[in-house]
Amino acid sequence: MLDLAPTICRQRLVVEGLCREPISADQIRDYLSRLSKEIDMVALMEPATHQSPLYGWAGWIHWETSGAHFYAWDEPDLFFSVDIYACKPFSAEAVVEFTRAYFDAPTVVHKEF
Repeated sequence: MLDLAPTICRQRLVVEGLCREPISADQIRDYLSRLSKEIDMVALMEPATHQSPLYGWAGWIHWETSGAHFYAWDEPDLFFSVDIYACKPFSAEAVVEFTRAYFDAPTVVHKEF
């Protein structure tokens, strides 16, 4: 893909994992708050969550330098997906390890782009 704005930093990371137990709204809010501190992002709002009876949990946080979305399913699998977009560089490795540890996830994969 042609970089239309090479002078503007844009970093994206998707982290997905399988977890041992269902993830709650409180965990999502706490995770997003701690993630902000872990990668030195300035939060502009408290994390918000929503539960869909069809699709599971969603959570998001808005940062001064963009934000992150979090999704969690109880069915058909205990699964989560984190989508980060930032205009400030961050350590993808730090996010992956923090996420793995926070959710005690036995399996975690990621893709940075």
